[in-house]
Amino acid sequence: MKKIKPEHIAQADWDDVDSPPLDNSVLAAMKPVRAEHPAMQSRLCGPQAAAQKSSVSVRLDEAVVASFRATGRGWQSRINEALRDWLQEHKPAL
Repeated sequence: MKKIKPEHIAQADWDDVDSPPLDNSVLAAMKPVRAEHPAMQSRLCGPQAAAQKSSVSVRLDEAVVASFRATGRGWQSRINEALRDWLQEHKPAL
């Protein structure tokens, strides 16, 4: 398989690299990093918890979204918290 040179790499640099092609024997000998270093498992994936939130699409006023986004990272969690607080005092209409 012919390698395609990315445009941001100079031809001279591309020609200087001599990497052998990956055949089936090389691919079969490869192992995931976590197989060699189990301590990397937690850094790569982290513990997986049961899903506690649902992904939904909600249409909100632009001013509401802008106000929450202006508070920085975690703005979607703050919207969730504001809705949770509202539910403590109100009952949604059916």
